[in-house]
Amino acid sequence: MSDLPDMNDLTLEDLTTRDGAKWSLAGPGVIPAWVADMDFPVAPAVREALLRRANGDLGYPAWLDQLGDGPLAGAFAERMERRYGWQADPGHVRSFTDINQALQVVLHLTTRPGDMVALHVPAYPPFLQTLADMDRPPLPVPMEPSGDSWGFDLDALAARLAEGRCRVLLLVNPQNPTGRSFTRAELTGLAELAERHDLLVVSDEIHADLTHGPAGHVPFATLLPERTVTLTSATKAFNLGGIRCSVAHLGPSAVRAALTAQPRHLYGAAHVFGVDATVAAWRDGDGWLERARAVLDRNRRLVAERLPEGVGYRVPDATYLAWLDFRTLGLGEDPAEFLNREARVMLSAGPSFGPGGEGFARLNFATSEPVLSEILDRVARAVKAFSP
Repeated sequence: MSDLPDMNDLTLEDLTTRDGAKWSLAGPGVIPAWVADMDFPVAPAVREALLRRANGDLGYPAWLDQLGDGPLAGAFAERMERRYGWQADPGHVRSFTDINQALQVVLHLTTRPGDMVALHVPAYPPFLQTLADMDRPPLPVPMEPSGDSWGFDLDALAARLAEGRCRVLLLVNPQNPTGRSFTRAELTGLAELAERHDLLVVSDEIHADLTHGPAGHVPFATLLPERTVTLTSATKAFNLGGIRCSVAHLGPSAVRAALTAQPRHLYGAAHVFGVDATVAAWRDGDGWLERARAVLDRNRRLVAERLPEGVGYRVPDATYLAWLDFRTLGLGEDPAEFLNREARVMLSAGPSFGPGGEGFARLNFATSEPVLSEILDRVARAVKAFSP
């Protein structure tokens, strides 16, 4: 039986009993559309894999001391070749609990306090927090409106890199929160700068499987393999945020050597449930994924159709995140606060995404059409009733 009706027909009554962060942290009567969890049911392949594990052997897995955690590395390499034509080396794969841990480990091993890290802004808030906590100052690369999408000034970035203080390019592609999927030409320009300025590239590609046509995803490692660490996970595309499993493909031999030199268990190990769920998603979950993508494709367009006048929105190339511009309405730097109070809708606060986030809010549209329609109706009513 198709899972699409379940994705499409979820009601508020279905969702308000959930105990995850997305729904349980919203106030009474508030519809959450903030944290990057989808409301969709678990993919059958993932559910079956977890049940097999729970009903089977919960002892130490045979792959515990293998690089890449055994089946995880192979499943990653197979998926990269099948979907993107990238022949990733499974021997270069290492597992982590999530993308944030992987980024922190890589920065710890390859940079020193004070080294700058270039990244597009507005940016994923935990990455900004990581840079602050680790004293790696950000070199902001502003995302700017470009027609009906977003772009950035490559020449301005080149001028900043010429100052010589930057050691890493932290690339988020597709970009969060704008949903921009960078073109091959844009990525080639970044690769040339990374080569010229001796930068390590850490490429977070966790939303790659959620790229909508006609855009396409280009793994950065296909352009600059010896300089690129690729970070990804099944958690976004398959709605598995609580699984706590991610992978890093370490292209540079120096990064692999630095990690190998660390005590074996210093950074922990992937959980057997996380590995089983991820392998099942990547090998057997694409039927579910394509049905989910069909709902998301419709929803990203529904947002454009239903937003009230005065709210800016560029339909994203990828993700299930709408980056909404409320600046002309006079709602202040954090319109999410207004919408939580007046519309009873919980969005992500724009200022938390750093420079360029003031006056914006991020809306998660990965839900059913009835729930999304109610969210958009509430936003429209609140905006219409507002008078500065």
